[in-house]
Amino acid sequence: MSKNNEIDLSHVAFVVLGLVAEHPCHGKEINNKIDERGMRNWTAIGKSSIYGVLKKLKEDGLVDSWVEEEDNRVVKKYKITNVGLEVLNGKIYNVLNEFVGKDTPDFYLAYSMFIYLPKEQRTEVFTNSLNNIKQHRDDLEKMLEEVKDTPMTVTGLFKHPMMVLQTDIVFLEWVLDKIKKGDDEFGPEAYGK
Repeated sequence: MSKNNEIDLSHVAFVVLGLVAEHPCHGKEINNKIDERGMRNWTAIGKSSIYGVLKKLKEDGLVDSWVEEEDNRVVKKYKITNVGLEVLNGKIYNVLNEFVGKDTPDFYLAYSMFIYLPKEQRTEVFTNSLNNIKQHRDDLEKMLEEVKDTPMTVTGLFKHPMMVLQTDIVFLEWVLDKIKKGDDEFGPEAYGK
């Protein structure tokens, strides 16, 4: 295993590195992107955490930084490194490949960045996730059959996750269909300047 595969991105580092990967930017731009996209509603990131994360990403060799003048002020800009892109892709791949339908903010992040994966990996991760979720749903159905004479309060604890998993199945089938049709053929430049 390479050293790059040993770097585990925290949720907040995952957010910031993904945004820096879109194009070189400074901390205020990252905050603006987060606000514009409503990301504080589906990520656990505060405004003050970004600068500390950028410093740590630089220490880990995942981003480079430099100072330049912009609008008559000096700003520190950040750009993802090749190592950073490798770590980011690994995180995206792992999160999507291992998604089993449980609510996790990392899934939404990985989904929002899946364009960084090669096309064959896109199909692979969503197919694996779809198969995992179907298996999980089938396991719950078998368990429910075994406890079918239980009160509604117990039955509901099986029914609700099964219904949520079915929604995830429909969603992932839609995603795979879009990928198959080539509707995912746009690059990271679609997000940035």
